[in-house]
Amino acid sequence: MLDPAELYEVAADAPEVDEPVLLVALEGFVDAGNAAQLAVDAILADREARTVARFDIDQLVDYRSRRPPLRFESDHWAAYERPRLDVVALKDTGDTDYLLLTGPEPDVQWERFCVAVEQIVRRFGVRLVINLTAIPMAVPHTRPIGVTVHGTRPELTEGHEAWFATAQVPGSAVGLMEFRLGEAGLDAMGFAVHVPHYLARAEYPQAARVLLDHIGIAAGLYLPTEGLSKAAELAEAEIAEQVAGSDEVRQVVQALERQYDMVSTGRGDRSSLGLSGELPSADELAAEVERFLAGHDDKDGDGGAGDDDGGAGDQGRGGAQPS
Repeated sequence: MLDPAELYEVAADAPEVDEPVLLVALEGFVDAGNAAQLAVDAILADREARTVARFDIDQLVDYRSRRPPLRFESDHWAAYERPRLDVVALKDTGDTDYLLLTGPEPDVQWERFCVAVEQIVRRFGVRLVINLTAIPMAVPHTRPIGVTVHGTRPELTEGHEAWFATAQVPGSAVGLMEFRLGEAGLDAMGFAVHVPHYLARAEYPQAARVLLDHIGIAAGLYLPTEGLSKAAELAEAEIAEQVAGSDEVRQVVQALERQYDMVSTGRGDRSSLGLSGELPSADELAAEVERFLAGHDDKDGDGGAGDDDGGAGDQGRGGAQPS
């Protein structure tokens, strides 16, 4: 294997951090409801991000599969925003340092990338790596949002109920990274928040808020969720209006509620809530709800999670408890 250290460069002025947590949210893998990206946007809003390390994007991304935009003006190319895969240092609202790795998921060289992340973890004394994802589930939006938790040792997931026994799923760079870090004896874990599958293509700030709540508890960080809470209230009102105005949507939500309640009371199989859960018209509902929410965005302006002000009103350890 080529030297993994050639995949990244540590910033000459990288800040000193004391046994930080490293949060990981890579674009390109499953992100139902855009929840992981909304969570990243919330923690970056109005915060100074100091570069710690920068990956050589040309070695890791196939631009033909994910073409970055070039802006054309009249008769010339005017701007190009280069994709970045960086580790940055941030402070939570309690002034505790932590690290964030975000950017496009590597298309190639996953094994080499995993070793590079391990090198960064060891160099900066990272005590815990936490990855963020969001998966579509056959669950109703009217019930508590669930989270699947996984980790490199059982102690990291204590207190969390397992949603799945054994499942074969498509691989991801972040999944392989957690696996390899575990093999190397390092602590790593992940939270996959459950998004109602009929809302998977719309922004779902409720799920992003739950992600940050769980991360705050696991990492001992105070993370800003005030903006997400406001966006969630707006989204809940819009979804309620959609359900009230459509018999089809209401019937499917009611069927999901019955299924969820049976499982939660021990009368049903949890696997029925998973990715394989099937209910009539769910695919059509996703498109219908997406069109509805998009229409409200056009009518009301940008009132979604992009309004996150990064405030400290709601703290990461003050919200929902782990499921």
